[in-house]
Amino acid sequence: MVDHSTAEQDLASEILHLSSSLKLPQIETRSSLTESGSQVGESPRSPVLNMSEEDFEVRAKLVGASPRRGNGLAPYQALPVTKEDMCTITQHLTPALPVLEPSDSTPEEVEERVSRVILEYKKKLEERTQMHMGYPYNLDFDYGPLECLQKFMINNLGDPFIESNYGVHSREFEIGVLNWFAKLWEIEVEDFWGYVTNCGTEGNLHGILVGRETLPDGILYSSVETHYSVFKAARMYRMDAVKIDTLASGEMDYDHFRAMLLKNHDRPAIVNVNIGTTVRGAVDDLDKVIDILKECGFDEDNFYIHCDGALFGMMIPFVKLAPKVSFIKPIGSVSVSGHKFVGAPVPCGVVMTRLKLIQSVSSDVEYLNSRDATIMGSRNGHAPIYLWYTLNRKGYDGIRKDVEKCLMNAHVLRKMLHEAGISTMLNELSSTVVFERPEEEEFVRKWQLACESDIAHVVVMPNISIEKLEVFVHELIESRARMAAQKAMSVAKQALLAQDS
Repeated sequence: MVDHSTAEQDLASEILHLSSSLKLPQIETRSSLTESGSQVGESPRSPVLNMSEEDFEVRAKLVGASPRRGNGLAPYQALPVTKEDMCTITQHLTPALPVLEPSDSTPEEVEERVSRVILEYKKKLEERTQMHMGYPYNLDFDYGPLECLQKFMINNLGDPFIESNYGVHSREFEIGVLNWFAKLWEIEVEDFWGYVTNCGTEGNLHGILVGRETLPDGILYSSVETHYSVFKAARMYRMDAVKIDTLASGEMDYDHFRAMLLKNHDRPAIVNVNIGTTVRGAVDDLDKVIDILKECGFDEDNFYIHCDGALFGMMIPFVKLAPKVSFIKPIGSVSVSGHKFVGAPVPCGVVMTRLKLIQSVSSDVEYLNSRDATIMGSRNGHAPIYLWYTLNRKGYDGIRKDVEKCLMNAHVLRKMLHEAGISTMLNELSSTVVFERPEEEEFVRKWQLACESDIAHVVVMPNISIEKLEVFVHELIESRARMAAQKAMSVAKQALLAQDS
């Protein structure tokens, strides 16, 4: 068990020190990920669906996958866009809850059946919430006082600053949230434009769109460890894009960035700066990116910077000595996710840009009696209320305390794993603890770990306590022991077979 008081004292001075010097060992890359019990090269088996060969082929044809089991494709295979992006995912098909005609049952039977399904689903959500570790969602929130608003269809369609004729909206909450972020990112109220998005991806799509419209001939630069939505934006907008190599920490390789800029010096640069990469939590150095752009001859009229701060964009401003993400610097836009660090029952986010840049992506729509400047038309009007509610209750000081808790507990987890003989990495300014990928897929599924190649990570959020970390590490150690025992017994079994033959 962890001595909480001792851990807090010992780790308080370490919060801002780079701990990525612990290198992960080279682990043989798996060419295929399978369900528990399958061997590499065998066809994956679904313990839930248990499809027959005939059902498998029918399902495969419906989703456009190859009907042959022998090629390693499950009934649904997420196909890569290009060969260089190829990855393998385990297949867990989702079963359907049937929609039954109410006329086939009495009203009482319908009510009983629907209520039973919802109650069972609620229990499932409670269990899965308790066992969540791998994705950057703050599940510690309570919006009970806002349940009275659920009966209203709140839609913030159009520009948040220009009211539509549709009166059931929450624009006043949305503008309040935007003003809070404007203060955080140091831009005057009269100089910014932004809105509450449906997710972090929408924020990236909007920020990069503004960059593309500002510099139509620009090339998009972003690191290979960038969130997939950034290069999705490049494909959607038909932009030329350059993937920049990364350092061992996951941070952008600045020498490679410089070389690519010089190679394309005759075209403007649209740069995505990661404020926390998806897997390793690495933060690109915004100041260094700006310096390199200027060194390579790009003036401020010839480059556009979008900062993807999905998770850490909310944390960085509250960490002493951390590099600032600020509109005082020559950046074009910033986006964060609202459901990640703040926490919300629906995906949401915030994107902000300079008001002078938004004209290029705006047009008036008479039908709305508002302006179209957002990616989506209809926008969830409940999301701004959730954000407004939490920011009012916590304030800047409350968010700061949550940040300190997450960074502290991330260091606790790193030390626990290290003491257990598990190689770990924790980037400075990050609460993402990277470690050797567990070999037991059942364990990965139970704790909902995000995995890539030979590594997995835990994103320490406000809802993850030291007590939960104790349970997780204990079960991880047990899982590793089981897999080691299986390997050892497999060697013995093979030896006995050879002996008998």
